Amino acid sequence: MNRRIVKLAAVTFVAGALALSGCGSRADNGSTSSSGATKIAKIGVIAPLSGDLSALGLGIKNSVDLAIKQANDSNAIPGWKLEISAMDDQATPDVGKNAATSLSSDDQVVGVVGTLNSSVAQSVTPVLQPVHIVQISPANTNPTLTQGQDAANPARPYDNYFRTCTTDAVQGPTAAAYLLSIGIKNVATIHDKKSYGQGLVEAFTKAFVAGGGKIAIAQTINPDDKDFSAVVTNVKAANPAAVYYGGEYPQAGPLSKQMKAAGLNVPLMGGDGIFDPSYIDLAGSASNGDLATSVGAPVDTLASAKAFVSAYTAAGYKDPMGAYGAQSYDAANAIINALKTSLAKATDAKSARADTVTAMSSVSFDGATGKIAFDKYGDTVTKVITVYKVTAGKWATEKTLS
Repeated sequence: MNRRIVKLAAVTFVAGALALSGCGSRADNGSTSSSGATKIAKIGVIAPLSGDLSALGLGIKNSVDLAIKQANDSNAIPGWKLEISAMDDQATPDVGKNAATSLSSDDQVVGVVGTLNSSVAQSVTPVLQPVHIVQISPANTNPTLTQGQDAANPARPYDNYFRTCTTDAVQGPTAAAYLLSIGIKNVATIHDKKSYGQGLVEAFTKAFVAGGGKIAIAQTINPDDKDFSAVVTNVKAANPAAVYYGGEYPQAGPLSKQMKAAGLNVPLMGGDGIFDPSYIDLAGSASNGDLATSVGAPVDTLASAKAFVSAYTAAGYKDPMGAYGAQSYDAANAIINALKTSLAKATDAKSARADTVTAMSSVSFDGATGKIAFDKYGDTVTKVITVYKVTAGKWATEKTLS
C-alpha cells in the first residue's frame, strides 16, 4: 500500500469521526448532557414479583414503569434518562434486605419504590437509609415506620422513608367506627403475627373498645397456615357478630371459606391486605358480605386518576394495576419530582442521593390519588380510607371517609 492511499484513508476517517461527534449521542427521549452523553439514573422497585402476593407486587412494578416511561418521553429531567430496576422480595424480610443491598451497591440507583409489606420495610429501610437512597412506599401502613415505636412520643426513625398511603392509625379506627355504625358491637380478632397484621388489629381493637365495642376473643395464626379449624372452633364458641382479620388475602380467603363451612356465618373484615380479587377467588361464595378497608378513594371514581388508568390500559401490561397501582404511580412521580431538583447540577446519580432525600420533603403536586405531599414524619398529607363489601362476587364501594 503506498503512502498516498494511507493518507487519503486517514483523512476520510477523521472527517467521518468529526461528523459523528457533531451529531452528538442522542438518548431515546432526545436529551443530551453537555458532554454529549445522556446520564442514567435508576429508580428501584422492591416488591413481591412472585408468590402469593405477586398480584399486588406486579401492579406496583408496572405502575412505576409507566411513570418512568412518561418522564423519559416528556424529557422531564434534561440530560438524564431514567430506568427501572425491579427486585423480587418474595414478601420476605430477608429477601427484601438482600434486594436493598443489591440496589444500594448500584451507583445509578437514586430512589426505591416499595415495599408492599411493612415487615419487609423494617429490613429494607435500615439498608437504604445509611447510603441516602430515598424510599417511598405505596402500601406500608404500619405507623412505626414513620413515627417510631412510642406512639405517645412520635419520632421519625428514618429521614429517607416516605409513603403515599395512610397508616393503620387511620385504617384500624375507620374499620372500628364502620362496624359500630352498623350495629356490630361484639367482634373476634385474628392476626397473622406479622407487623402489618398485628399493628392493624391493635389499632382496630383500641378504637373499637373505646367506641363501646367488645372483643369476644383474640386469636392468632401463622403466616403459612392453611388449616384454620382450631381457630375457627375457638372463635365460633365466642359467638361474635363479625371477625376482624389482620393479614393478607392468601390466608384471609381460605379463613373466610372455612369459617362459613363450619357454620360461623358472620362477615370477615380486614384491611387493605385482603382488598384484592384474589381474596374472592380464594374464599369463593363464602366471601359475599365480607368487608375490607383500603387506602385512598376508589380509583375509578377519581377524576385525577383517569389519565393514569387510561395510560396503564394503553401500555398493555398483562397484569392489572392492583390495589396499589395509583399509589405506586404517585410514589414514582414523587421521586421524579425530587430528581428534577437533585439531578439538575449533578455529575452522576450517586452524588445526588442525599439531595434527593432532602428534595422529597418539599415535593408537592396533584397526583392520581389526589394531593401528594408529606408531613414532618414522611407520611402522606392525604388521609383517605374506603370501606368495601363483597357483593355478588365483586368488591363494591360502601363508604369513603377522609
